[in-house]
Amino acid sequence: MHYADYSVGSPVADQVAPDGPIETRWERRRFGMKLVNPTNKRKLHVIVVGTGLAGGAAGASLGELGYQVSSFCYQDSPRRAHSIAAQGGINAAKNYRNDGDSVFRLFYDTVKGGDFRARESNVHRLAEISRQIIDQCVAQGVPFAREYGGLLDTRSFGGVQVSRTFYARGQTGQQLLIGAYQALERQIDAGNVTMHSRHEMLELIMVDGRARGIVARDMVTGEISTHLADAVVLASGGYGNVFYLSTNAKGCNVTASWRAHRKGALFANPCYTQIHPTCIPVSGDHQSKLTLMSESLRNDGRVWVPERVGDDRAPNDIPHAERDYFLERMYPAFGNLVPRDIASRAAKKMCDEKRGVGPTGLGVYLDFDDAIQRLGRAAVEAKYGNLFQMYERITGEDPYQVPMRIFPAVHYTMGGLWVDYDLQSTIPGLYVAGEANFSDHGANRLGASALMQGLADGYFVLPNTIGDYLASNKLDPVASDAPEVLAAERDVADRIERLLSIKGNRTVDSFHRELGHLMWDYCGMERSEEGLRKALERIPELRREFWTNVMVPGTGAALNQSLEKAGRVADFLELAELMCLDALHRTESCGGHFRAESQTEDGEAERDDENFSYAAAWEYAGQGQAPVLHKEQLTFEYVHPSKRSYK
Repeated sequence: MHYADYSVGSPVADQVAPDGPIETRWERRRFGMKLVNPTNKRKLHVIVVGTGLAGGAAGASLGELGYQVSSFCYQDSPRRAHSIAAQGGINAAKNYRNDGDSVFRLFYDTVKGGDFRARESNVHRLAEISRQIIDQCVAQGVPFAREYGGLLDTRSFGGVQVSRTFYARGQTGQQLLIGAYQALERQIDAGNVTMHSRHEMLELIMVDGRARGIVARDMVTGEISTHLADAVVLASGGYGNVFYLSTNAKGCNVTASWRAHRKGALFANPCYTQIHPTCIPVSGDHQSKLTLMSESLRNDGRVWVPERVGDDRAPNDIPHAERDYFLERMYPAFGNLVPRDIASRAAKKMCDEKRGVGPTGLGVYLDFDDAIQRLGRAAVEAKYGNLFQMYERITGEDPYQVPMRIFPAVHYTMGGLWVDYDLQSTIPGLYVAGEANFSDHGANRLGASALMQGLADGYFVLPNTIGDYLASNKLDPVASDAPEVLAAERDVADRIERLLSIKGNRTVDSFHRELGHLMWDYCGMERSEEGLRKALERIPELRREFWTNVMVPGTGAALNQSLEKAGRVADFLELAELMCLDALHRTESCGGHFRAESQTEDGEAERDDENFSYAAAWEYAGQGQAPVLHKEQLTFEYVHPSKRSYK
């Protein structure tokens, strides 16, 4: 059977979110939840995989409530989670600028920004909670930027016309993560959280159809260990590294989510990948990752290319009259602050017209000359100084003197494991938070919303919803020698042994790099039926070659980074096929999913609401078997789908 010959199964629906007025749904859902009394909480055990903003906040909050928590991360410290790399800011509907912002406007902007492919209930809850997040983080001591009078400062981000993004220079993720980290460390010190650093989850343990634990590998000693609990939370981030080159840290992977998917958790909208418009361009084959330049730079930076094809003059030698400020020209209402998918495609269009800049022609300018003249260098430095320093260290060019060169790159994944309103997957007892789930961003994430979702899930949603699950179900202890536990341990050991025994001729990185080229060429910024079918022919061949010709040196009984990478790439090779199938079946353009066959006369994305107004939730059907598609129909009572215009 060819993988593209998928079948369609029964519809899937969120049975948990209340109906009625959207403004009160979360409050009514919380009131209807069963509670666990404080004494019983101490008897219950929750595993949290990941210590980024979602996982760190969840671990800290559950520990604070009194649960026994086991926290896992593959880094040497919880504070090295990839959330630390986020730069620009975090959205919140505080309306401190008195510029017309509100919970409803944030809700509206997010649904519209996601090209009407997100759930209204989840997005409205996110907008409500956004206000509490800022108060929580300020109380923790997060050093948000402040105005001269001492009030918290905000700036604008793409896809909105208000100023709602709170920030700490260009290191907002770092400061927020330190806040969550110190809260987590407090619970570790109190004995409520047990921390397992340098441990990677390699399997999910299910007993009686419920998630009851994980199998993990100590990445230093190679020891395989089993950890049992009453519920499991996956907060393991996104899967952008399937493209090899992305803005993600090299360790970011899909393994935790994919292990759960293979055990029955539906995987939703895998083709929804965000391309970030402001990244430092690729400079050669030597690179293993790309560097993001914060979207906040588009507040004051102007994006342009030379008007004339083949104009290779230095940027400062090109007069303003001979520059094409294309975002301002194409989208006058939003200008340089259009959403990421719009800005990325526009930059690609300029390069396709042979007006790109830099050695490869794959770049556009991000120029701060006007801002420096208007505000002064000191003001620009106060806002963006560390970002400018980072750019200069990487490129050797001073952005105060010459424009930055930027180009789109893979950044974030809107798809992920399917969850209901409570963030519970289709496996009872398995909860999924942050970028690892699919729930809040639709087909495109607005800038500064990732940090918002991670902290909302970890601090405010999961502590309530997990309690309802634990109070509603009698969970008997699981024996360490239960058949399901032994089977999971055996699967992990067999997989490691198989990887080590192949003794082939190709490195893990060579397979990963080839997969990344396939994905970028055929499932990247623009997809077509022809290209996706090529990918779906080649990826299975590459996967078969991987399992017969990969070389993994060393053993499993010690530190072995080649073994770690091999396991992750093996999962990427399976995920990539599902991503391409999802993109092939969705014969419309929406958000970050742009089909060449589905565009308007002026090159904008053309949705097909009649046939594709659903979340595509895929069921794993077995090794080599075509997956099963389950559709969750999306309904819009408050923000009615319309042509998404930023002009």
